[in-house]
Amino acid sequence: MDVLISPDELALRLSGGLPEVSGTAAERTRILDVRWTLNEPDGRAAYRAGHIPGAVYVDLDTELSDHTVSGRGRHPLPTPAALQGAARRWGLHPGDTVIVYDAWNNQAAARAWWLLRAAGLQDVRLLDGGWPAWKQAGLPVETGDPVPGAGTVCIDGLDHLPSVDADTVAERAASAGHVVLDARAAARYRGDEEPLDPRAGHIPGALSAPTSDNLTGAGTFRGAEELRRRFTDLAGATPVTVYCGSGVTATHQIAALAIAGIEAALYPGSWSEWSGDPARPAATGPDPG
Repeated sequence: MDVLISPDELALRLSGGLPEVSGTAAERTRILDVRWTLNEPDGRAAYRAGHIPGAVYVDLDTELSDHTVSGRGRHPLPTPAALQGAARRWGLHPGDTVIVYDAWNNQAAARAWWLLRAAGLQDVRLLDGGWPAWKQAGLPVETGDPVPGAGTVCIDGLDHLPSVDADTVAERAASAGHVVLDARAAARYRGDEEPLDPRAGHIPGALSAPTSDNLTGAGTFRGAEELRRRFTDLAGATPVTVYCGSGVTATHQIAALAIAGIEAALYPGSWSEWSGDPARPAATGPDPG
C-alpha cells in the first residue's frame, strides 16, 4: 500500500510530468483539503486563504462523520451512501489517485484516507507534511472557493479495511492474542486530564501509543523501518486494534502502521463511545490494567 506522497511528487503529477496509460497523472489526480482541528473545526476560511491548486475542501464534521447517530462517540462513521454523495461532490471517479492533506500533521486528513480506503478506492495517499510542507517547498497556491465536482465513484460499503465494535475491542484488550493501542496523548491515556469525554482513563488492557510519536520534528511521518521498530516493540507479531478519542486520530495511527507494513483494525467509537457507557470499565495510570 502506497500511503504517502511528497509535495515534490504531487507537484510533478499536477504538472503532467507523470503520464499514465489512460490520461495524464494530473487529469486523474484529485486533491482533498481536510483542514480541521478540535479548536478550529471549520477550515473553510483557511482553505479560501490558500490551498493546493485544484483541491476541494472536505468538512470532517459533516462529510466524514454522521452526527445523526447517537451512542457511537463524537464522530460516528458516515453511511456508505452519504460518503458516496460527498465523494461525488468532491469530483472523485473510479481509478483516480486521491491525495488528502491538512495543516495538522495529517491527523485529520487520515480520516478521509481511511474512509476512502475502507470504501474500496485503491490509490489514496496522505501528503507527507501536509499544507505546511507544501508551502515550505514554495509550490503554487490557489485561493477562493472550491468548484463543485460531479464524480461517478460508487461506494457500497466500508469493509475494505477492518473495523470493530466496543464488544470486540473489549475482548481484544483482554486477550493475550491481540494488542489494543490508544492513540491519544499520554496524559489522557493515564487519566490525568479529560477535556472532551465523559470519563478519564483508558480501555483496560490497552497500551499507550500517542500519534505524535509517528512523526519527525518536521511533522512528516517517520521512516518505515523506524515505525516498524516502534510498533514491533509495542505489539510484537500480534494483531492490532487502534482507538483514540473519537475515531479521527486513530486513523493516523493506522496509516503509520500501514507504512510499517502492519494491518490494524479501527475502533471507530473510540474512547468517546466507551467512556459514555457506564457499564464499560475504565483504567487510569500509566499501566494497561
